[in-house]
Order: sequence, then C-alpha cells, then structure tokens
Amino acid sequence: MMQKIVSYLQDLAPDTSQNIQIVESAIAAGLVIFALIAGWVLSKYVGPKLRHIWEVRAGYESDLAGRRIRDMIRRATTFILCGFFFSIWGWSLIPQVIFALTIAITLGLFTNDLIRGVRMPDWLGTVMGLTVFISSALGLAGNFDRITFALKRVGFNVGTYHISLLAVITTIMTAIILFAVARVSMKLINHVISNSQLDSSQKVLGQKLATVAVLAVVFVLGLDILGIDLTALAIFSGAFGLAIGFGMQKTIGNMIAGIILLMDRSIKPGDVIAVGDSYGWVNKIGVRAVSVLTREGKEHLIPNENLMTQEVENWSYSNKNVRISIPVGVSYNSDMDQAIELMKQACVDVPRILAEPKPVVWMLEFQDSRVKFEIRCWINDPQAGVGNFRAAVLKRVWDLFKEHGVELPYPQNDVHIKSLPKNTDFNISTD
Repeated sequence: MMQKIVSYLQDLAPDTSQNIQIVESAIAAGLVIFALIAGWVLSKYVGPKLRHIWEVRAGYESDLAGRRIRDMIRRATTFILCGFFFSIWGWSLIPQVIFALTIAITLGLFTNDLIRGVRMPDWLGTVMGLTVFISSALGLAGNFDRITFALKRVGFNVGTYHISLLAVITTIMTAIILFAVARVSMKLINHVISNSQLDSSQKVLGQKLATVAVLAVVFVLGLDILGIDLTALAIFSGAFGLAIGFGMQKTIGNMIAGIILLMDRSIKPGDVIAVGDSYGWVNKIGVRAVSVLTREGKEHLIPNENLMTQEVENWSYSNKNVRISIPVGVSYNSDMDQAIELMKQACVDVPRILAEPKPVVWMLEFQDSRVKFEIRCWINDPQAGVGNFRAAVLKRVWDLFKEHGVELPYPQNDVHIKSLPKNTDFNISTD
C-alpha cells in the first residue's frame, strides 16, 4: 500500500530526486501526524480504563498517576506506529530524520514518565530521558557508530577485561530502567497478594518471595541485555562466597530466620508479643528485623534471629483473648459482699471486657490494713493497650465504691512509747 501511495504521488510530480524526497517527506510528516492523533485518541479512551486497573491492582490513586498513564499510552502508541512506518519503506534522508526525531522524542519522554512514575528523583528521569533521546536519535540517523567507537576507546583495563565509558553508561542506564520496571512489577504483585484471601503471615511471605523472584529475574535479564556471560562471574564466586560466609552471616541468618517465622506462623503481623523489655504489637516482619510498636509509639527493631533463639511471649498466638488480673484492696470496715458485687458491676460497665469468659472477683488474703481482692477478666484487643484498660477498670471501681460508701484502705501504724528521756517536756492532748 505504501508503494502505491508513493508511486501515485511521484506520477503527479516531475521525476527528479528532489521531488521524490519532497514527496516522501510529506508522506512521512503525514504518517507522524497520524501516529500522534492515534496516540491521543487511544490515550483518551483507553487511559481512564488503564488508570482504573492501575488503581485497583496497585492501590495507588492520584490525578498525577492518571496523567502519566495517559501520556505514556500516547507516547508508546506514537513510538510503535512511527517505528512500524520507518521500517516498512526505504526512506530518503529527510523522512528518516523526521521519523528518527519523532521516535527519539517519544521514547525519551516515555522513559522520563516511567522513571518519575515510580517515584524516583525527577532529575534522574530528566537525565535518563535526554540520554535515551540522544542515543535513539543518533542510532536511527546512522551516526551512532562514531559515538560508540569514541566511548569504547575511553576506559581502562582490569586484567584481560577492558572497562569502557560506553559499558559504564550502558550498565547504569540498563540498571535504572530495569529497577523502575521492577518497582512497578513489585507494587502490582504486592497489592494483588495483599488483597488475596491469605492470612497476614502468608501475605508477607508471598510478598517477600515475589520480591526475591522479581529481583532475580531482573538481575538475569540485565546480564543478558548487557551481554555478560554468567560463566565470567565464576572468577569472583569464591571470594564473594567467602565474603558472604564471614561478613554477612548475621544478615543471611536473620533473613532465613524471618522466612522461617513466616512459614511456621509462630509470629505474625498484628500479634502482641513481649521479648525481654520490649512489649507491643508486631508492625512488620522485615528481611533483617521485626518491628514491634509499643504503646509509647516507639518501634523496637528486634533481629529475626533473636526471636528464634530467645523466649517470646505471644499474647495472640492461638487467639487474641488475654486474661488481665487487677488487684483491689478493701477496708475491713466495708461490706465484703457489696464490694464484690460492685467490682463485678465495674467489669460490666467497661466495654472492652468480654462477656465470655465471665469476669470473676476473688478474695485472696487478709493483709495488715486491707482485704486483698483480684479482678480477673478477659479482653481480645491487647494491641489497644493493657495499662489504659487497667486504669479504666480501677477508675470505675473507685466511682462505684465512692457512690456506695465502700471504704478503701490506707496504711495505719500504732506507735507505743515505752519510755521517755528525763527532763523531757511532753504534753499529750486529748482533744
């Protein structure tokens, strides 16, 4: 079809090379305009749908994200169509320049949007976009060989290997682009796993395994793109393995311990645990450590290996029901049956106390100035705090005791004087 169009337009003009180039340039400009319009139409109708899919799958909603998705669709469509048109005909110089500039600009802008879209620095997106634009334009214009030859000559030798400036630039660009693609992939995968029917520990384990798999695929893909033979890495395997064995043994141990914790589900995100002096709920199980959030808002980072080797109190291992014991003292002058009923009423009035198992009040012992009781009740939200719960129960007991005249004890000491020093003025008042 393209050959028929060119032949038809050539028949309308004199058969000179200049007119042929003008005809091809007009066709190339028309095709570029068509590609731009097609990209705009596609982004207008497909962009909102892809934005909705992105928000559902990635859990990220923003007008900025929607605009970037539309821009990336428009530029990708223009790039694909212009690349197709460029390859189906042997264009003269000016049409080649038109297609080359369009392809290079759209590819550079697409790279810039991709880098900024995964929340990498804006300056990095600008640099990457300009680099891709320049390299694409030179490559399509046929002048890229001179640049690559010059960049290859700049470098240094390491043994039998020559590390050139071209290799360094190519490696950095490949790493940045693959890292951006990996971040998008991991965000999508992690959101899909988090919305699945798995429990919290299985979700965390699945996300970590997916992250490792994505990074491994990106690493192998990067080696393949850069043309690095995996057997070439065998030279460094011995020293690298030795470094891991001695220098990173704690890191590797903590990583394996974290995977084991997630697999046997002994500690899960949301569990309330006590390790040594640290008490709180598990906020996150990381690669190296477990984050325990205390009631004071502090996060204690406990190495995963410690949770495997030390004793850990897990208040919500099998279920989240926790029994709380609250001691209460009552004066000997009070009605004990009434005091017991009022303490039971206080348990009913505090909303966090479970109705089943029922709260109980036990008389434990007779002490010097009080009768010691203990309220034993159950809650199922220890992550909401235990100290504030005890305070709420004791405050309600205080109000009920004060309302019904139940006396709270306070220490009393009787002093017996056997003798006094001579010539001591000591008056005893009987008032």
